[in-house]
Amino acid sequence: MDTNPVRTYRIGELLGMARERAVPVVRGIPDAALAAPTPCAEYDVRALVDHLFQVIVQFQRLAAKEASDFGGSPDPVAGSPEWRERFARETDRLVAAWSAPGAEDGTTGAMNMPARLVGSMALLDLTVHVWDLARATGQEDPGADEAVVAELSGAVDELAPTARKMGVFGEAVPVTEDASPLERLLGRTGRDPSWNAAAPASWNAPAPAVVPPSTVEG
Repeated sequence: MDTNPVRTYRIGELLGMARERAVPVVRGIPDAALAAPTPCAEYDVRALVDHLFQVIVQFQRLAAKEASDFGGSPDPVAGSPEWRERFARETDRLVAAWSAPGAEDGTTGAMNMPARLVGSMALLDLTVHVWDLARATGQEDPGADEAVVAELSGAVDELAPTARKMGVFGEAVPVTEDASPLERLLGRTGRDPSWNAAAPASWNAPAPAVVPPSTVEG
């Protein structure tokens, strides 16, 4: 008798795990790195942040079985100097939306896809694009929880054929035999797990000290 059954996580729980890794990476993006290239050749850092914002906002609607709109071109980075904290708030809302009763039941979206698979698509972006942003801005790899990678591995099996036809995934990239589960997942989405950007020292330079007005001489 198996006394240690494998736990099945809800999508909201998995998104919560991914959020804890994503928020520090986004908070760590220097303004000076916004024009830097990323492992997604069509996006620089700023464009990828904008795309990720769009995903986390529109997938809140999909969790509620509402119509989504990916046709706009939001620019949250330009819209507010507090975009890093807005990202944290929106990912909180994403987790809450997919944790609501019934969120992953039935179907959702214009293609009437299984809701859990749609939730896994949000999880995939929140995991893989955050890795993209970390690599692009010279930060440590955020990693991913084992349960998240397990969920995404199954989702990629379902999504890959259509995603490659649509250009969402590139062709699979071979990885080394000792590659981690996350690196294997990245390779299956068309990413080179060894991709690195040369980060100028100025990206990580400490911010100049702010002198209180009352102490300024002159």
